[in-house]
Amino acid sequence: MGTSSATTTKVFKTKLLTYKQAIDADIAHYAKEVRTNAAHNFGARSRIATDAYLSILERGGKRIRGALTMLGYEMSGGKDQRMILKAARAIEMIHAYILIIDDINDRSPVRRGGPTAHYLLADYYKRQNLGDDAQHFGESIAMNAALMGNHAAQMILANLEADNQLVLNAISIINRSMVITAHGQFNDIFNEVLVDVREEDVNKVDEWKTAHYSFLNPLHVGMVLAGADCHATDGITNYAMQAGKAYQITDDILGTFGEEFESGKSPLDDLREGKRTILTVYALEHARQSDKNFLIQMLGNHNLSPVEFQRCKDILVDSGALTHAQDLARTYVEQAIASLRQQKQGWSKDGTQFLIGLAEYLLSRTS
Repeated sequence: MGTSSATTTKVFKTKLLTYKQAIDADIAHYAKEVRTNAAHNFGARSRIATDAYLSILERGGKRIRGALTMLGYEMSGGKDQRMILKAARAIEMIHAYILIIDDINDRSPVRRGGPTAHYLLADYYKRQNLGDDAQHFGESIAMNAALMGNHAAQMILANLEADNQLVLNAISIINRSMVITAHGQFNDIFNEVLVDVREEDVNKVDEWKTAHYSFLNPLHVGMVLAGADCHATDGITNYAMQAGKAYQITDDILGTFGEEFESGKSPLDDLREGKRTILTVYALEHARQSDKNFLIQMLGNHNLSPVEFQRCKDILVDSGALTHAQDLARTYVEQAIASLRQQKQGWSKDGTQFLIGLAEYLLSRTS
């Protein structure tokens, strides 16, 4: 990475931190009000469920989706910082809802350095000696808490102090994106149990589940709330799709080869769930037969040991899967940046530099 690229990435990280701090502070204030309201109006049991949802929401992460909502708004000429911060909060609330459902689907015990929502609630069930089915209790309450968070986010969006038609357009975009994301999740789960999963199948999931949801949706929402037209939103689409796919590939690499404190979940999770990624699909096609047979046995093995996990990682390296995934991510990043530089939309220079920095950052991310 050259000097100019390093500078762009540094500027991106600084701006992202500014967005994150604003979003985190807003969510902390909002969460305090929600906790008080839940306890006062609905009682202690509702407070317990609400706390599980808010625990995931407040842990935050980098706030990429909320930040892209604010960025899309600002680079399209939007000026109402108070309003767009509320929109960013709603986008992050929807993300917390999705994470809780995803963790149940994946049987994940850890999210962002702490217990997942359904594990928090299952632990409460055990500590209170409420019965012998803590898992069902935890998953049931967590799913409903997630749905509550989603509907609360929709209320925030519906009441944004912006032009009514722009708000309606933004809500429509979000719900269309969520439908596409659901189809991505359907296919992701199917891919875990099907025998013949190709790279093309994984690529579709990366587009539907990540690129649309994590990049295209927040950018479009922010831009539309600023009054951007279809020409402008179409102009950002290719960037979002390419960067989004790069983001998912680097996330999969980090999820397997990173440390738990870096990725926010156990590095064994993806293999234990049998998740098909660019890494595993490529390895299954290119590894020698004995390694292929071993990897097939380990995918979906919920009792995967650290020793077995290490051999799986060795197979991903020896088969060329890791290099292939890294090269593919780099190609997507290059295509995203090229697409952005070809646009003549009158977007702010700071906005386009942020997006270039984000794309470049994906190739060196550690969390």
